Amino acid sequence: MSAFTLHDLEAIIASRASATAETSYTKTLLDKGAAHCAKKMGEEAIEVVLAGAGETRDRVVAEAADLLYHLLVLLKARDISIAEVEALLKSRTAQSGLDEKASRKDA
Repeated sequence: MSAFTLHDLEAIIASRASATAETSYTKTLLDKGAAHCAKKMGEEAIEVVLAGAGETRDRVVAEAADLLYHLLVLLKARDISIAEVEALLKSRTAQSGLDEKASRKDA
């Protein structure tokens, strides 16, 4: 079994962004704009929280998959690549998580 990555999902989302709204759920989301995509991502985040707090493992996995999809749709709507997010995450590993978090309080 080959590994499926967030980069693969990002490519699928990019491909579906050029489809028609009649054939692509992704396209319908993107056509409604970044604010709508952000709202959908927020709804999915709440569902992950609720599942994580007391639902089955399979439910958490399913909700996490939905959240990652909607996050990548939001990033596409804002023209942000997963590589940009990865680069920031990599830069944050140069210091402890506590130090990095404290440094963001001033930003």
